[in-house]
Amino acid sequence: MLQHKFRKIYSIQLILFLLIVVFLSGCATSKKKKLRARRLDTIIQTARSYTGTPYKWGGVNRSGMDCSGLLYVSFKAGDVNIPRVSRDQAKVGKKVKFRKLEKGDVVFFAMGKRRRKITHAGLVTEVRGKNDVRFIHASSSVGVVEANIYTDYYTKKFRKARRYF
Repeated sequence: MLQHKFRKIYSIQLILFLLIVVFLSGCATSKKKKLRARRLDTIIQTARSYTGTPYKWGGVNRSGMDCSGLLYVSFKAGDVNIPRVSRDQAKVGKKVKFRKLEKGDVVFFAMGKRRRKITHAGLVTEVRGKNDVRFIHASSSVGVVEANIYTDYYTKKFRKARRYF
């Protein structure tokens, strides 16, 4: 009888312990998600603050910006260090499938004659729907703008996507 009471008490303590562990791990996960969301907001707000900035090869400021420079400066504002050049930016982070793009993902394109060579990059700013995913980039013709990746032009030139954190 005494042994039965100890088992019952032990079982209750074990259940309480497990509930506390689950609760605390949920809090940690929630904190990580909030931190990630804040970082993404900072990164995207920084990128958007350059909207209208003219394109300049090698540029990293308001007088002129190139595509990889826009990403470099924006991620740096969110305390995320990435390489400076798009071909190197395309080598880091977690691979993401085109249909699984999320806010904060980086998309890479081959804009030149060589269909495999990464020459352009942008940052996903918003997923509005199945065929409406906005990204910001420094276009050589119009400067820093947001566009829908689901156009023939961009889908044909898309090569890969990465998630840095």
